[in-house]
Amino acid sequence: MTEDVSVRRSIIAEQKYPLHILLFAITLLTTLWAGAFWTGHEVRMNSARLFLQDILAGTAYAVGLLLFLATHEFGHFFAALAHRMRTTLPYFIPVPPLPFLLSLGTLGAVIRIRERIPGTKALFDTGVAGPLAGFAVAFGLLLYGFTHLPPADYIYTIHPEYLLTGGIPDPPAPGTLFLGKNLLYVLLEAVIRPTALPPMTEMYHYPFLFTGWLGCFVTALNLLPVGQLDGGHVMYAMFGRRGHRYAANAFLVLIILLGLPSFLFSITELLLPGMPLNLPATVIEWSWPGWILWAIILKKLLGTDHPPTLNDTPLTGKRRLTGWLAIVVFVLSFTPVPFGMT
Repeated sequence: MTEDVSVRRSIIAEQKYPLHILLFAITLLTTLWAGAFWTGHEVRMNSARLFLQDILAGTAYAVGLLLFLATHEFGHFFAALAHRMRTTLPYFIPVPPLPFLLSLGTLGAVIRIRERIPGTKALFDTGVAGPLAGFAVAFGLLLYGFTHLPPADYIYTIHPEYLLTGGIPDPPAPGTLFLGKNLLYVLLEAVIRPTALPPMTEMYHYPFLFTGWLGCFVTALNLLPVGQLDGGHVMYAMFGRRGHRYAANAFLVLIILLGLPSFLFSITELLLPGMPLNLPATVIEWSWPGWILWAIILKKLLGTDHPPTLNDTPLTGKRRLTGWLAIVVFVLSFTPVPFGMT
């Protein structure tokens, strides 16, 4: 016991606190800025007072997103600490607002484990703790967003031009960004039945709905059962190296099938505009070309295999039950078509 306490104190003492605090502070600034953008506020740069006033409009977005990211990463950190693995505090990754990108203010946060995983139990506990903790926050944000919607005319404070056309355009104008629904979103919509729920072409203007949705999206990406992602750790710990390989390959095939129709359609439109690809509209609507990029990243950059731990042993009891809970969370969070343009 004394040795455990000594190791944990050593891990806490060796952290680079100034760097972690600086990165968090910059990320807070960039997410406030992004939140102001998503809620329709122009950030004025001609004075410090106006700049601060404008970015504070993004407080709900920044707090929701950073709460999710911090909870996810500290879930990993404390699980690793419990197994006496030398690991860092979360490094938050700020991204300045860029007009040509989908500006979220951050690329997330990461921790670094500085040693090889000692065993399957440590691998599982560390891998599963982040997604489950983060999902709890994402679910809470969505639930709060569904039950505390602003009045229906809130959207006119962001798009006053809609008043001239009689409301939110239906169908929306070509080139309008929309977000896809995951299963959790569909279930909350069916159970709560909110009267002022915005369409998915406007949902990103509602900070609690948007950050809850983003939390689910990031949770699902982390739980992809491939390589050394959190989901890959869970698959390896639950089903061994062979089971992990089958799950990884099967999922790569799935996302390629999800992405291929819209990818081929986009390529044909770009290179052969006079020769349209005749695919049913439903097939295109249920496809996202980004999955092709993800398949390449997973296969070529991150890798689909999982290295063994120092002590591979089968999981039993509560850990296996928790593993199945993580699989349910993945199913609830996964969005087949996360982004798109009308």
